[in-house]
Amino acid sequence: MLLPLAAAAGLLWQPAAAGVWRAEAAMAREGPLATVRVVALRLDPRQVRFELVTALRDQSTRGAWTVDSLPSTALAGFNAGQFTGPVPWGWVVRDGHEEQPAGAGALAMAFVVDDSGGVALVDSHELSGHRSRAAIAFQSYPALLVGNGRRPRELDAAGRGVNLEHRDSRLALGLLADGSVLVALTRFNGLGPAGEQLPWGPTVVEMAAWMRARGCRRAMLLDGGMSGQMAVRGGGGTLTQWRSLRPVPLGLLVRPRGLTAADDRASPARPRRW
Repeated sequence: MLLPLAAAAGLLWQPAAAGVWRAEAAMAREGPLATVRVVALRLDPRQVRFELVTALRDQSTRGAWTVDSLPSTALAGFNAGQFTGPVPWGWVVRDGHEEQPAGAGALAMAFVVDDSGGVALVDSHELSGHRSRAAIAFQSYPALLVGNGRRPRELDAAGRGVNLEHRDSRLALGLLADGSVLVALTRFNGLGPAGEQLPWGPTVVEMAAWMRARGCRRAMLLDGGMSGQMAVRGGGGTLTQWRSLRPVPLGLLVRPRGLTAADDRASPARPRRW
């Protein structure tokens, strides 16, 4: 069982389920980011498994997945990837089958779960080495941290393809040094509960710094803004949700490693493929 990393400074991790920890904290003690709260999940791939689900509505014109779709056997879930119209952008692999080819881009990064349950975040140059064993995978952008905790050059100066001044609510996924997965969702606190879904928060650079300060070696953004959403199931099956204003076509579920096939069949039917 993984223990919380000392590097995850400022976060008080509370167990939610076997292999799942939850934490909440202000993003900063002062300044604009003091009005931003971060909700974080820490996931141990040795105790949980991941499942990628897709959902569309209105004859494939809009995404339909939300955290309200979370099945009763799931421990947590959040939206995955970025989108081009109603469908995900870039590489999508489910159940070992490639459903969409890889997209190209200097800041593209893929979350990959291999056939043994191991996880990795890989850039576009490394993707070919993971393709043969990928059980599930999806791409997103921009990468926040590459190599061993280094910020990409595109985030070091303006004019390199990323708006470094724009503030938005963010959803980020990273890998910690111990192999666990960190997922972080920001919420605006400046107007109380009624305003927490407003799309305002850190810049890309500020989100990269926050993930690195928590101990991430690699990290990428998922679709934030009006799409960012997360849910986690705690003790006694209590479900806590941070909803969004926009349904999406792709979600990542977190299930217990020991979940049986019978348990899966008893859960709600899987959403449709593309």
